[in-house]
Amino acid sequence: MIPLIERETAEKKKWVKQEEITDIIAVSQSVPGAVAINLSTFIGYRIMGKIGAITAAAGVILPSFLVILAIAMFFSRFGNNPFVKAFFAGVRPAVVALIIIAAINVGKSAIRDKIGTAVTIITVILVSFFKIHPIIAISTGGIFGFAVYKLWPSKVKEITDKKDGGNDLY
Repeated sequence: MIPLIERETAEKKKWVKQEEITDIIAVSQSVPGAVAINLSTFIGYRIMGKIGAITAAAGVILPSFLVILAIAMFFSRFGNNPFVKAFFAGVRPAVVALIIIAAINVGKSAIRDKIGTAVTIITVILVSFFKIHPIIAISTGGIFGFAVYKLWPSKVKEITDKKDGGNDLY
């Protein structure tokens, strides 16, 4: 999703500068995502019903909302300050590191064999160098997975039988 947003907002429409994308990602990383909100809401509901769901969701959303609100107010007043610019110059590489770590962690559970590794490498090449739309890349990966399932059902069983920490939910 990030490459799509980056391409549309920075490259095509020029709404923001390329270097601002990293700053925006840094701020966005501190906002709870859909998974965190849904997970906490579900657990809150399981423990305390509707009140638990509301309380858990608010507990995840509210702190980040207040922090982002404070950052936005600060940034609008002091965004051109050299110290603030220097701070964000240091934040950018740290954000890149966090994104890489997240990608590695997702990769450990998502890439289970040589076929998965090949699909990952091909997707990186297609999106990075040939500017293939991420949705097309994801759809192509899904179609490829379906084709593998139809042609080699035993291969799919081998892949899905590997421990990945998430299959026990299904």
